[in-house]
Amino acid sequence: MTQLTQTPSSLSDTSSLTCGELLVQWLEYYGVETVFGIPGVHTVELYRGLPNTNIRHVTPRHEQGAGFMADGYYRASGKIGVCFIITGPGMTNIMTAMAQALADSIPMLVISSVNKVKDTGSGEGHLHELHDQQGMISKVALTSKTIWQPESLPKVIAEAFALFNGARPGPVHIQLPIDVITADASHVAKPSSLNAVANSEVGTNSVILPQVTRPLPNPTQLDLIVQSLQTAKNPVILYGGGCVDVDHDAQRLAELIDAPTFLTINAKGLLPPGHPLSLGSNQSLDAGRAVITEADWVLAIGTELGETDYDVFFNGEFKINGTLVRIDCDTQQLQRPFRADIAVLSDAQMAISGLCDRLEGQTFDHQALSRVNEAKQAILKDVTTDFAGQNALLKLIRDEVEDVIFVGDSTQPVYSGNLGLEAFATRKWFNSSTGFGTLGYGLPAAIGAMVGSNLPVVSLMGDGGIQFTIAELICAAELELPLIVLLWNNQGYGEIRRYMEEGGLPLIGVNIKTPNFEPLAAGFGAGYRRITDKQQLLDALKTDTKGKQPIIYEIDEADDFLKEMAKTVTYFS
Repeated sequence: MTQLTQTPSSLSDTSSLTCGELLVQWLEYYGVETVFGIPGVHTVELYRGLPNTNIRHVTPRHEQGAGFMADGYYRASGKIGVCFIITGPGMTNIMTAMAQALADSIPMLVISSVNKVKDTGSGEGHLHELHDQQGMISKVALTSKTIWQPESLPKVIAEAFALFNGARPGPVHIQLPIDVITADASHVAKPSSLNAVANSEVGTNSVILPQVTRPLPNPTQLDLIVQSLQTAKNPVILYGGGCVDVDHDAQRLAELIDAPTFLTINAKGLLPPGHPLSLGSNQSLDAGRAVITEADWVLAIGTELGETDYDVFFNGEFKINGTLVRIDCDTQQLQRPFRADIAVLSDAQMAISGLCDRLEGQTFDHQALSRVNEAKQAILKDVTTDFAGQNALLKLIRDEVEDVIFVGDSTQPVYSGNLGLEAFATRKWFNSSTGFGTLGYGLPAAIGAMVGSNLPVVSLMGDGGIQFTIAELICAAELELPLIVLLWNNQGYGEIRRYMEEGGLPLIGVNIKTPNFEPLAAGFGAGYRRITDKQQLLDALKTDTKGKQPIIYEIDEADDFLKEMAKTVTYFS
């Protein structure tokens, strides 16, 4: 049992303390810095205690936006995003965002109200009543709990953070009946102060926060991995999003094994651009896939081996033929969708560090450099002008704007960047095309990323996708965020249109009318630029990323300057 270094700004006992007031004290104690929410008549009492904490409140314009903001907030900063959501329609609205977070293993704490204890599940037609709110939400959450009495609050909050820190993360839902939110909680355990712990004066109404960590690797299993490597001729490493916080040991392990290394979309940046052993995120391309198929030993760490990373063209041809070694913090994931020959339940960092220690001093010559270079040459032969132009655009922004974070929707530049762009560090490139694949994610998630990181952010949106959540643009304006929204305009749902054309399908529902974005941006308090030239883009970035308002950069996919930029792009750097 150890004490967390963060403490609430107000810890003194009061003669009157509601459960809602105590809740925000506990949130601050667990390190929560930001809450995303839209107050409603069923949640206003959750806000009573907020001014007595250092927790910031951000008001989106839709509950789905609140969930996407909390998602992007975590991905960019590593800090837990929390949402305050009303009963009923608020919860149905946020479900899509929770499903996206569940698919990508993103921790998120959704705290909602529910009808009074006597009315919950009554079917009597009370305001915002759902037949079974907890049952509904449990399908898109790791767990859903109801706090039926104030005494349960500290335990339920502790369970949520234990899941975030000690297992494969995802969204957690906690609901409180509205009469429990206002119930007296002055007798319930409160966060203990550092001074009380230091002086061993922890009273009966104070508890000490336990530190929960993911499992450590079994040393015998690490020895077995090293033993199995001894006979490998052409090994490969697959790093996934579960390695996002692994330090330089990830690069060290690849070099010790002398293996071609692939990074999933959420693991971009784990190896630096241009690293001689890195094949980036090209494992779905034929040349990248061949490296894996031909490997006699595959080490997959923190990756679910799902199709949105390994089979993005959905042809079902991704295969692993060699000995498969898997390391993951999720027991079930260790044996799906491929059966592992060696499966290790472990925290990624500790397992990678343990393997590095065991391999130090050993020398392998797996001819990795020649295998990587051969694959790179094959990949370059298949690069199209459109693909090259989009990657040139993204790389220009990456190189021009220091520490920039790209937050994407499902749109063509995102698909191209998922394959071709390399990030300087982890948590610099993420989007909704992985896992659940929802539209509308990119704008609110970018707002959350900017709030959490205080770094420059570029939101990659299509003209169709942005219409799902464009109302959140005014939230960015309200927060005075210099968010760059790179709007890729192909006059409708361009990717779906191409898919229908290739399949000989009638083009129904894809050639939608799109807005005039210049006056629309102005109405939301945002700036606007129609980008038609490389130098114009460079000049704009220098000023707009230092401003105090979001700004839309509209680019037409057919612009000639993209074709010119395509001639200058350099891959794998």
